[in-house]
Amino acid sequence: MIFIDHYLSIHGLVVVAGLLLYVVVSHLTEQRRHPTAAIAWVLFIILMPYAAMPVFLAFGSRKQARPRTARGHHVAPQGVGGSWVLQTLHALGQPAPAEYRELNIHADGSQALQALWLHLDRAQESIDICTFILGRGPVGQRVMELLCAKARAGVRVRLLLDGMGSLMAGRPDLRPLRDAGAWVTLFVPPLHSPLKGRTNLRDHRKMLIVDASLDSRRLWSGGRNLASEYFEGTPGDPPWHDLSFDLGGPLVRQAAALFERDWAFANTERAPEEMPPEDEQDSNERPAHGAQLVASGPDQVDDTVYALLLSAAYQARRHIALVTPYFVPDGALVLALSLAARRGVEIDLLMPARSNHRLSDIARGRPVRALAQAGVRIWLAPQMLHAKLAVVDGMLALAGSANLDSRSLFLNYEMMMAFHEPGDVQRFRDWFEREKLSARPYVLRQPGLWRDLAEGMVLWVGFQL
Repeated sequence: MIFIDHYLSIHGLVVVAGLLLYVVVSHLTEQRRHPTAAIAWVLFIILMPYAAMPVFLAFGSRKQARPRTARGHHVAPQGVGGSWVLQTLHALGQPAPAEYRELNIHADGSQALQALWLHLDRAQESIDICTFILGRGPVGQRVMELLCAKARAGVRVRLLLDGMGSLMAGRPDLRPLRDAGAWVTLFVPPLHSPLKGRTNLRDHRKMLIVDASLDSRRLWSGGRNLASEYFEGTPGDPPWHDLSFDLGGPLVRQAAALFERDWAFANTERAPEEMPPEDEQDSNERPAHGAQLVASGPDQVDDTVYALLLSAAYQARRHIALVTPYFVPDGALVLALSLAARRGVEIDLLMPARSNHRLSDIARGRPVRALAQAGVRIWLAPQMLHAKLAVVDGMLALAGSANLDSRSLFLNYEMMMAFHEPGDVQRFRDWFEREKLSARPYVLRQPGLWRDLAEGMVLWVGFQL
């Protein structure tokens, strides 16, 4: 009996210590979690404190500590382009719209791959690549060969590869690239990262920047990783459908500046300024349209992509088109989209009938049913659809790397491009309509007891911590 009392006393102290650790660390690092995530951590600590505390220290951080000067409030100027989009992005601290030229929206994986080879081949001064996965198949090997050849020819080559992503597809052999003179960095490698407490934060941004300091600069970006399934497919499996694009012009400097900050962070170096000097011009000289980079993740004060989507749901008047491979949003976004549909906004959500992540397919059941009941039209593509796109009222096309799930919206480093030119916004909408042609409408069915329990458990455990 004495032994049991002693054990319970020690156990109670461990629980209290765990809760204090959670509160102190969250306060000092200024972590702002959604209530459901906070409740999940607290319950985990109370029920399993011995496991929860090391897991929290390894995976609990959601935001980097940022300099105080970077945390000030941004006040949107009155009447910026007459657009709520521009005012919202300014308030979120994102760069102002910049001009771009020669936007190519890739029709399929073959066209995306040809554009990738073309830009790598034309590089004269520098090549900067950030990707989540570099595959070991034909596409990944060809990328490695071209980068090695360019590095030997004197082109500065830098590859920023996510540490976890490099394991998911089989760690590629990066030695030939280093031997050729290229710079290679893994972003927060698991287990042996020097960046303590950030193991759970992944760099999911995808960009190829060629000749950033020259007039011929180009950006290749979107949702595609550098692996065969995103372009040509693999033996026995067709290529995934995805969305990527390339463009030139001053807009590329915004992506180059973001790459420099990510590179400095991954190498524990001093980060450069938030924006490139070229963009620090008088607001009256900035284009009202054009496009602008939208960075989201631990390096941003706000959850920018999430905030923009939430604003779009409340501001939209005619239609919203959404494409995502994984749909596990939080309750606030589901509610905003439901209210938009109920007030007459036409909303189309396109996603794969079955994705490559089974847990995501289970977890999406509840939000999908809620939207269907509100009148949202949901479409299921027969193939694996990996694209990420939002088109709102013909005035905004948001394309890039962010999925509509909690990991992308609240944890990952993501990069989207917000396009405002009406003609190009329509081109993205046309891409959406072509992809929708092969999809079938979702049929609302109520789940059984075990399915409902499974959905709840996956949502609580897998997508909140």
